[in-house]
Amino acid sequence: MKDLVQSVELGVSQRKRLNVSQPKVWLKNELVRVGLAESLCTYVMMVLGLGSVAQVVTGQGVFGEYLSINLGFGLGVAMGVHVGGKVSGAHMNAAVSFTMCTFGRLGWKMLPLYVFAQLLGSFLAAGTIYVVYYEAIYDYCGGNLTVTGVKATAGIFATYPAPYLSLLAGFIDQVFGTAMLLLCLMALSDQKNKPAAVGSEPVAVGLLVLLIGISLGSNSGYAINPTRDIAPRVFTAIAGWGADVFRSGNGWWWVPLVAPPIGGVLGAGLYRVLVEMHHAPLSEQDGGLVEEETASLEKQGNICANMCLRPPTSL
Repeated sequence: MKDLVQSVELGVSQRKRLNVSQPKVWLKNELVRVGLAESLCTYVMMVLGLGSVAQVVTGQGVFGEYLSINLGFGLGVAMGVHVGGKVSGAHMNAAVSFTMCTFGRLGWKMLPLYVFAQLLGSFLAAGTIYVVYYEAIYDYCGGNLTVTGVKATAGIFATYPAPYLSLLAGFIDQVFGTAMLLLCLMALSDQKNKPAAVGSEPVAVGLLVLLIGISLGSNSGYAINPTRDIAPRVFTAIAGWGADVFRSGNGWWWVPLVAPPIGGVLGAGLYRVLVEMHHAPLSEQDGGLVEEETASLEKQGNICANMCLRPPTSL
C-alpha cells in the first residue's frame, strides 16, 4: 500500500512539472490563427520581394539587376510557405484564395479573412521597406518622390506597365501570367499526376514564381496578385507619392486588381478540365495496387495542397 501511495504521489508530481513547462497562453480560435499566419507569411514574402526591388533601384545596378528581383520574390514566396503553410495554406495571393473558393477547396466565408490578412501583411511590408530604405530612396531621387521618370521610385512598391503597353495588352498579360501560376500550382498539388516531392513544396512554388518572373515579367512586373499590388500602392499614395500612383499608366491600378482572379480561375479550370478530370483510378495507374496500398496513399493526403493552395481541412 505504501508503494502504491508513493507511486501516485510521484505521478502527480510529474504532472505538475509537466504543466509548468507547457505554455500558459495560446490561441484556440482557428480563424485568428489562420489570419495571423496568413498575414505573417504574406509580410515575409513581401518584405523580401520589395526589399530586392529597393536594393536594385537605389543601388543603380551595383547591388543586383532584374534577375535579383525575380530571385527575391521567388525565394520570398518559398519562405512564406514555410512560415504559414501548415496553418493557413500560405496563399499570400487573393487570386489563389479566390480560385480555391471557386473550386470548393476553401469556403467562401473564409475569403474576406484571407484578403484582409494579405492586405495587412502587404501594407506593413511596404511600410517596413520604406523605413529600411528611407535614406537610400531619398539619396537616389533627391527627395523628389515620383511615379514616372528617370528617378521614379514608386515602382519599388507596386507594379506599373512598360511605356509601350496598352491597358488591354496589360490586362491580357496579367490574366495569362496568373493563369500559368494557378495551372502549375494545381499540377504541383495533384497527387494522381506528378506532384512536388514531400518536403520540397515551398521550393517548388518559389521556383514557379521565379520562372514566371523571368519569362512573363517585363511587360508590367508580373503582379499576378491583387493584394500584393493594391496595398503597397495605397501606402505610397499616403507616404508622399500622391494620387499619381493611381493615375499613372492610364489608370493602370485596377488591372492587377481585376485580371489576376480571372486568370487564376481560367488556369486552374484549364488544368482540371484537360488533366485532373481524366485521371484513371490509382489501382489502374499502378498496375493493380492492392487496396491497402491505395488507401494508405490517399490517407497521406496532398501536403502541397495544404501548404500552398488551401487551408487545413478543419476549416
